[in-house]
Amino acid sequence: MNLKHLRYFWAVAHAGSVAAASNQLHLTPQTVSAQIKLLEDDLGTALFKPAGRGLELTEAGRVALSYADEIFALGHEMVSSLRANAIPEQTMATFRVGISDAIPKSLTHRLLASLKRVEKPIRLVCHEGTIDWLLGELALHRLEMVLADRPMPAGLAVRGHSRKLGESAVAFFAAPELARRGAAFPACLNGAPLLLPGQNAAVRGEIDLWLGESRLYPRVIGEFDDSALMKVFAQAGEGYFPAPAILSDEICARYGVSEVGRLEEVREAFWLISTERRIQHPEVRAVLEAARGAVFVPQGDGQMAR
Repeated sequence: MNLKHLRYFWAVAHAGSVAAASNQLHLTPQTVSAQIKLLEDDLGTALFKPAGRGLELTEAGRVALSYADEIFALGHEMVSSLRANAIPEQTMATFRVGISDAIPKSLTHRLLASLKRVEKPIRLVCHEGTIDWLLGELALHRLEMVLADRPMPAGLAVRGHSRKLGESAVAFFAAPELARRGAAFPACLNGAPLLLPGQNAAVRGEIDLWLGESRLYPRVIGEFDDSALMKVFAQAGEGYFPAPAILSDEICARYGVSEVGRLEEVREAFWLISTERRIQHPEVRAVLEAARGAVFVPQGDGQMAR
């Protein structure tokens, strides 16, 4: 595929017409149209269809545009990186981290704060998403590591190693007015409004199991993949919610809620996943050491590799 043809298509798709794109490219409309026709012939499908005085993307065109956006964004990133590396005093390595959307934002900050102490300055790039997508990016070497609430699932065609950073008991919180109205924990949850992590969170199943075994039947009024959004709803008095007990002081101070009780038998674990069997990457090592020395109680290696 000719990238020049793809760029002309990309320009027309964003400009909305051949004429507008031609002005931006400083080419004649006939030249641009001919180049796009070559691309369509190469792909074997039409990318545009007439729409009034302009053009509209076909379904194939929308798919092609999504790829073109990513291709040219990566190209721009490559040029920026190479130009920065050409000037020694501006050289700054990029460290890309994938973060499962189930990991609390404040815990992520604690873990990554250690990167300020590495020898060379870095530019931190964080990508948040589901564990499956993040592991795919790790396999393509688009990430140096992934922070997740579970180890790498078995059966994936991804070569990687999971290291347990630590774990925490689960605590329950509520806005002060709601907490004052309730009975003692855990009876206060029975019939009460409850906000829970989404089904993708590893701890969700443990909480559901504990509620069933304890014969507690709260009213689940919300489920959230984003833990920060769940806390905002709780701050407004919408319901009780669970979170790692190691973050209790910070959660209470930031969201104005109170801890009503904690469950030592329900544990939420956090993992670092990388492609290295032995950690050589200095930034990955810094995060691992910070977790075991400053964030969590120091523990054994906790490594699960495959």
